[in-house]
Amino acid sequence: MKLLKAYLKGRILIVSTIVISIIWTGATSFFVYKYFDKTSPEILVASADVELPLLQINLPVRLSIPSIEVDANVEYVGLASDGSMGVPKGPLEVAWYMLGPKPGENGSSVIDGHAGWARGEPAVFDNLYKMKIGDKIYVENYIGEITTFVVRELKIYSPNANAEEVFISDDGGSHLNLITCTGLWDKIEKNHASRLVVFADKEIK
Repeated sequence: MKLLKAYLKGRILIVSTIVISIIWTGATSFFVYKYFDKTSPEILVASADVELPLLQINLPVRLSIPSIEVDANVEYVGLASDGSMGVPKGPLEVAWYMLGPKPGENGSSVIDGHAGWARGEPAVFDNLYKMKIGDKIYVENYIGEITTFVVRELKIYSPNANAEEVFISDDGGSHLNLITCTGLWDKIEKNHASRLVVFADKEIK
């Protein structure tokens, strides 16, 4: 677990220039257990009305998963104070880890969302566990271009598991990994004990 936190912190140095550029130009927009903070850091909410330079037109704004009836706005998150990945503020949005690759770029893009929201309210990834190999995931960017991903694997991570593979990919391909809570509710930690990850690969046409 510490290894993944160290990796995430190291990514800040590599992409700091990109992040500063995104914020400066006005782009508004766990890992297992401890890797996702219970409270999100400041989130930049994507808006299709914002004018962006060409460098940023491929920022994600919408996630669609027809097989489980997901159609959600994409928020942008970085790291929480403890080095964990941030989460969306509300139950019906998803959050892209903006210190990693954009969906469609080489490497592993990561998007998380809530499941099992308080008081039984619906959450965006309540049915993520129902996804099957071969299901398709669609990510739309600012100018309406859609990148399609195909589900390769579903995997559950226990609290002590090494989740490095969720964020790291060196095979030269483009991947999208979706993350949500699963398992029993921990009353002390006020969080679900495990995480469900859906691994998907960019569709090659």
